Amino acid sequence: MEAGGVMGTYRYVRWFSEVGKGDIPSVGGKGANLGEMTQRGVAVPPGFCVTAEAYRVFVSSAGLGAKIKEIIESTNCDDADDLNCKCGDIRRLFLEAPIPDAIRSDIENAYRELCDSASIDDMRVAVRSSATAEDLPDASFAGQQDTYLHIRGAVNVTSHVRRCWASLWTGRATYYRQKQGYDHFEVSLSAVVQKMVNSGKSGVMFTANPITNDRNQLMINSSWGLGEAVVAGIVTPDEFTVDKKSRAVVERHISEKNVMIIERPDDLGTMEVSVMNHLGADKIA
Repeated sequence: MEAGGVMGTYRYVRWFSEVGKGDIPSVGGKGANLGEMTQRGVAVPPGFCVTAEAYRVFVSSAGLGAKIKEIIESTNCDDADDLNCKCGDIRRLFLEAPIPDAIRSDIENAYRELCDSASIDDMRVAVRSSATAEDLPDASFAGQQDTYLHIRGAVNVTSHVRRCWASLWTGRATYYRQKQGYDHFEVSLSAVVQKMVNSGKSGVMFTANPITNDRNQLMINSSWGLGEAVVAGIVTPDEFTVDKKSRAVVERHISEKNVMIIERPDDLGTMEVSVMNHLGADKIA
């Protein structure tokens, strides 16, 4: 059950309420975890997953498999220039190939239904990559593919799902699969479409202290604006160590954070701005 009641059924789309940890082959690690949290009552912004099947059907219908294989077999993955050039060629194939009508229809209709469920026209969403090999016990694929923030409009959402698919073939992701011994064609990509939270402050929380491995503590890294500034390493975030039982802050380090990431008011995506100019001295004192 999503916001607004029972949602429609689609071949290439699964709502968060429909997926869980057993669905990694279909919706990837990120999609599966969002589904788990949704079903357990965690306040997760609503959304849906465009399944890995959609990625495979897209690749097949456009005849990309043989072309990609030919490019990869001619690539020297230990030569950064050659790797990045060849992977750029692969991504261009993705961006130029047509999306099958059935997939396009499912994405656009699910997006419109998501908007209707929240009574928001052209809702701003995050379009997030979720690889089917992500977060496995013996490998970490997280963060290697692209995510796009503050996307709105059915056509733009579909376009950015395609960009997520293409990002499976960035140089860094291709190199990692090659060195880990993964078959490039056994890894697929799901795309998560999720309602944006336009955060004034945001960050990352670790449910165990990542420095000391103390499971009685959690650590929060935070900054102004969207969490992209923290995740991408644009700023050195504030750091808070919290005792789980008492919820007391046992240690804190406040950093100088001069920039922040916010939505583009009249366009898609995000932009980097000065904290002082955007918030003013009275807000950050």
